[in-house]
Amino acid sequence: AVKEYAEQTAVTSRKMYASPNRRTSHRLAALDVAVPFWMRAPGECPGTYAAEVAMDELAVAAGIDPIELRIRNDPAVDPETGKPWSGRHLVECLRVGAERFGWASRDPEPGTRITGDWFIGTGVASATYPGMAMPGNAARITCSAQGRYDVAIGAADIGTGTWTTLAQIAADALDCELSAIHLQIGDTDLPPASVAGGSSGMTSWGSAIVAAAQQFRHDHGDAPAVGATTTGEAPDAEADDVTVQSFGAHFVEAHVNRDTGEIRIPRMLGVFSIGRAINARTLRSQLIGGMTMGLSMALHEESVRDTRFGHAVTQDLATYHISAHADVMDVDAVWLDEVDEHLNPMGSRGAGEIGIVGAAAAVVNAVYHATGVRVRELPVTLDKVLAGLH
Repeated sequence: AVKEYAEQTAVTSRKMYASPNRRTSHRLAALDVAVPFWMRAPGECPGTYAAEVAMDELAVAAGIDPIELRIRNDPAVDPETGKPWSGRHLVECLRVGAERFGWASRDPEPGTRITGDWFIGTGVASATYPGMAMPGNAARITCSAQGRYDVAIGAADIGTGTWTTLAQIAADALDCELSAIHLQIGDTDLPPASVAGGSSGMTSWGSAIVAAAQQFRHDHGDAPAVGATTTGEAPDAEADDVTVQSFGAHFVEAHVNRDTGEIRIPRMLGVFSIGRAINARTLRSQLIGGMTMGLSMALHEESVRDTRFGHAVTQDLATYHISAHADVMDVDAVWLDEVDEHLNPMGSRGAGEIGIVGAAAAVVNAVYHATGVRVRELPVTLDKVLAGLH
């Protein structure tokens, strides 16, 4: 049987920067190999890697600071559709990050900063990911005791903090203490919920809970009888008159050993525009988790195939390397103080995947600035760096 797998890798290039001339396309190639599957930010993650490394190369060729090049080409409206943005704050992310990271003292010439046996460089990359809401979500609210509520929805917590965040949304919507909420999720007998993916969970499930809470208060008032129950559905998405995207900027410092080619990343900083932060702790966890996965993508992860039969030979974590604690030093994520009222009643946008988008490009750009060696093919292993150094 023939199976198709496609990723929207060119979408980022259509939306990230203003340009009078642009053509993108996607084509599928027939291969006699195992079919891959989605990983965090499919399409946007690999597509942004290519686009943001290309932007760095353009900045070098034009003799322009890579942050300034991005700011100069920031579009006032969506370049693909001409629609206004619900909130585009990429320039602010870049400027806030540059100040926090100490970008102003950066020597633009690559390969000039050396401490002992280590080349030192810094890199930057932008990030974007669409704000999405999935259909088919409903929630049920029941007064279980005086001033206490059961909130039920068939959502799932895959480690992203769903339990905590949905309970907070319910408490806000019902205007009660968080301790008064008993959340029920993770059961198909509960009201239906969409898949945990596409950075859409909080938007889709939270909207259903808010709708149910509003209907509950309408039906039963502020002092409901014990046992009072209401089921509400998330409203259908409104007219698509704006483009809703999250944005971010990654800053990376890279140290490269001039004798061995070893790469160390002592600092990573991400600054993001993701609407209202519902829970700062779970949000930061999502962002730095994505950034760490981007580091892993840049320096470690590689699927090796048997060239005769097409089978993947990297079938365990002894051969398929990922970032470990020793690889992750100072990783920080911050976000702008904002509210986006276009996507959901909470004022938030999805943040589950924006952290990985652009992170690998920032690492690669930092390695180039440290060494003057441009490696385009991931992962950036020491043999590829040494080939350019010697």
